[in-house]
Amino acid sequence: MARSGRYKVKFRRRREGKTNYYKRREMIKSGLPRLVVRRTNKYIIAQVVVARVVGDEVIVSATSKELVGFGWKGGLKNTSSAYLVGLIVGYKALLKGVKKAILDIGLHRPTKGARVFAVLKGALDAGLEVPHGEEVLPDEDRISGKHIAEYAEKLKGENEALYKARFSQYLAKGLDPVDMPKHFEEVRDKIKNYYMGWFKKLNIEMPQEAEEE
Repeated sequence: MARSGRYKVKFRRRREGKTNYYKRREMIKSGLPRLVVRRTNKYIIAQVVVARVVGDEVIVSATSKELVGFGWKGGLKNTSSAYLVGLIVGYKALLKGVKKAILDIGLHRPTKGARVFAVLKGALDAGLEVPHGEEVLPDEDRISGKHIAEYAEKLKGENEALYKARFSQYLAKGLDPVDMPKHFEEVRDKIKNYYMGWFKKLNIEMPQEAEEE
């Protein structure tokens, strides 16, 4: 880090708005793997990362692009897809023997109910232990897309042309947005069943929630 008089030049990644080094140091000091959540213009990305001397090592990762393989027809960067990405990365982490992690949202502002916390909720439901406050998690209606369904139903009754235009991507995939909560549950169940199959196949203890079901 360059210094001159009273002026101190920040690290390049901090200048570029990519890394908060103070937070990163505190997370590394915890000794736990980091559940890293990031968003791009198209996808939600989640990784479980371990800090090494030579750099970060990605243990497992998941992106919302993977949801298509489970039949997901909704958006790939909304709250519902963020939750499902969290569910996937949580199961993947457990299969790799990672049972506990600390959340790393980078420079995202920690807003209540934000998509980064939907990822956290998914990982928690998978069985991954992550220290958190319950108040930041989005509620079940938001996660399931109930708000989308209610808005779509209202718009469909008031202005069908606008409804078709606004939800054209959903309709093109054969999904009526009014059915979003039902579709979400179907895809969530597919993901759970798929990974439960791997727990059994590899003879790994299944998450407690899955055993109770």
